[in-house]
Amino acid sequence: MGDPASIGPEITAKVLDGPGIYDKCKPLIIGDAAVMEKALEIVQKTHLKINPINDINAALFEQGTIDVYDLGLVDVSKLELGRVSPMAGEAAFQYVKKAIELALAGEVDATVTNALNKEAINIAGHHYSGHTEIYAELTGTDKFTMMLAHENLRVVHVSTHVSLREACDRVKKERVLDVIRIADQACKNLGIGQPKIAVAGLNPHSGENGLFGKEEIDEIIPAIEAAVGEGIHAEGPIPPDTVFSKARGGWYDIVVAMYHDQGHIPLKVVGFVYDKEASKWDAVAGVNITLGLPIIRTSVDHGTAFDQAGKGIANELSLENAIEYGILLAKNKKMEE
Repeated sequence: MGDPASIGPEITAKVLDGPGIYDKCKPLIIGDAAVMEKALEIVQKTHLKINPINDINAALFEQGTIDVYDLGLVDVSKLELGRVSPMAGEAAFQYVKKAIELALAGEVDATVTNALNKEAINIAGHHYSGHTEIYAELTGTDKFTMMLAHENLRVVHVSTHVSLREACDRVKKERVLDVIRIADQACKNLGIGQPKIAVAGLNPHSGENGLFGKEEIDEIIPAIEAAVGEGIHAEGPIPPDTVFSKARGGWYDIVVAMYHDQGHIPLKVVGFVYDKEASKWDAVAGVNITLGLPIIRTSVDHGTAFDQAGKGIANELSLENAIEYGILLAKNKKMEE
């Protein structure tokens, strides 16, 4: 459900009232039934019914009814929409924890997360920089990365939620090689038989043969050479100011970005579309997927949007995308088993 003070419950209600969703999967919301009831009022979908449960076997999985695995962590009378609070942060963390537990136990095939607020979960006592790190720790995963996807543009990251200075220090051969391997497997999991992987440089012009930095020579090129030696179709380092356009044009199936904003900015430029005349977001598309985990995790590619919470205007497209990716990954995983 995401942070209960966010747009998460609202876009969840919108998506589950959409056509065909129950023909594709059996959606189960992990959160608070009372918050979802309030969300139905906000988005004017009171024709939907909430089915609170504490056992998956009690779920109905029927169009018109939203099954909520009810953790009962939120006092709705004290919940302030659009505000950071320890109560909301604690609830958001516990929803994620329960989703992971259910997936590890094999009770659900995939998990899809709405946004949580990093400040809220931290003041609630859970010191993580985001979903990715929570999933990694609770599943005991050491080698993992974030992938962003929108249409044919896919990006994975060598580092994410660290300072830019630290991100540069994290560009090491073994880490770059690990991410190339994870990217290759991720594409195969999506049904791409022979993935073509572009590896971005860290520096302008990929260092210009050492003129603007030597990370490409010392770390990135050796990683690419090692990957090619393993039979992976990896190319680079490709200058970061052109690699994403090439991927968008179909030259590559996925791009290995060296740090958070290098990968996030191009994907959000194509996925987030603002209608200036209407003064609203026309589209907020894209998916965030954590790779390298023993379970499937996809997510919306946007934040909690506290400024929109409680207004019923939030765009649900990214959540739709995340569910579609979760379904695709789950189907392909079952075919491999």
